[in-house]
Amino acid sequence: MDVNASVFSERKLAYPHGERRLGRTATVAKGATPHVVPVGRTHNELDTIDVGGRKLERRKKYRDAAGSGRAAIVIDLASVDPWWPQAIEVRGAAEAIDEPRPLIRIHPERIVSWGIDTQRGAHTVLAKQR
Repeated sequence: MDVNASVFSERKLAYPHGERRLGRTATVAKGATPHVVPVGRTHNELDTIDVGGRKLERRKKYRDAAGSGRAAIVIDLASVDPWWPQAIEVRGAAEAIDEPRPLIRIHPERIVSWGIDTQRGAHTVLAKQR
């Protein structure tokens, strides 16, 4: 993907494409408490984050995304020596897609990072960028 066409900065785009294969996805059902689980994920040519998993269509996170249309994911790396937490959080509209394989597609609306750049960064993705 051309970083100039992405809603992610070059350094933030490295996170979904780097060696970090797991993320933590958060969903919520109507009137329920948040649900957070580790998941496999990829960044795709649509500039969205796709969340997958075994038998995903049978999981709470899939039902929640389908019902609420919202989800978030955190992709992190915590260096332990010295301690230096680094992460990117992507929040946005979510689709529960059935075919060709079940997945949750997160369309970025808010991107927050810490420990990646010299200072914490956050930006809202404008509708025309999506």
